[in-house]
Amino acid sequence: MSTTANRPAIPVVRSWLFVPGNRPERFDKARASGADAVILDLEDAVPPADKYAAREHVVRWLKALRPDASVPVYVRINAASTEWFDADVAALAEWAPLSGLIVPKTEDAATLHRAAQSATPSLRLVPLIETAQAFAALEEIAAAPRVERLMFGTIDFQLDIGIEGDGDELLYFRSQLTLASRIAGIAAPVDGVTTTLDDAALIEASARRSRALGFRGKLCIHPRQIAPVHAAFAWRDDEMAWAARVVAAANASGGAAVALDGKMIDAPVIAKANEILASC
Repeated sequence: MSTTANRPAIPVVRSWLFVPGNRPERFDKARASGADAVILDLEDAVPPADKYAAREHVVRWLKALRPDASVPVYVRINAASTEWFDADVAALAEWAPLSGLIVPKTEDAATLHRAAQSATPSLRLVPLIETAQAFAALEEIAAAPRVERLMFGTIDFQLDIGIEGDGDELLYFRSQLTLASRIAGIAAPVDGVTTTLDDAALIEASARRSRALGFRGKLCIHPRQIAPVHAAFAWRDDEMAWAARVVAAANASGGAAVALDGKMIDAPVIAKANEILASC
């Protein structure tokens, strides 16, 4: 298991916008929506009768996508327990413009090894944690090769475990995702969707809670959710000003102990300030 002190240099992705794989007319619109990343969905958004056609739509669109596309594109394939999993992987694993595969219902590292067998070296895997069994194997999943970060499928998880509510009811499980990600040395986790579309304040509050718990991104199901999610993950002006002052004071001290606003500035405080400035 990795004990890497720093996460890999992977850009922070605040908003991950789902678009149904059987709606190809929406693919370009999704990339132009302002989302930090787009997920072409072959799983929940696509009825069984449309699975094969959706996969063809996605592959055809990826063929025309430039490898240096500014908005990373991921595909949520069908779960390993379905008849479509292997064909999804075979069809998608070698496309350079594709940033990664979202692997739903991941419950063990073996599923990820299976998904990575024929993948191009640059293709990353993002396990979607949606069941109690997944949490039983969470450290193993997070430490598996090619794993970029973890995603929390909150709605499916609530159904699986019989929990009602998305707030304090899931606090324990969200904290486990943050901890497992840090131990494995992978990027910070991505939180599940908020089902409301028109209550921007509620969406932002939900994303702010995610950020407070160590998440650095959130799944979105509609473009209207992008702006409040970005607002939640943005540092406030006063936070950025504080970070600049901390770094300036630390630099001016030449490594000596220094105080700012009556508080000592030590290595963790400086690291937090640098994180804030680096994300601006």
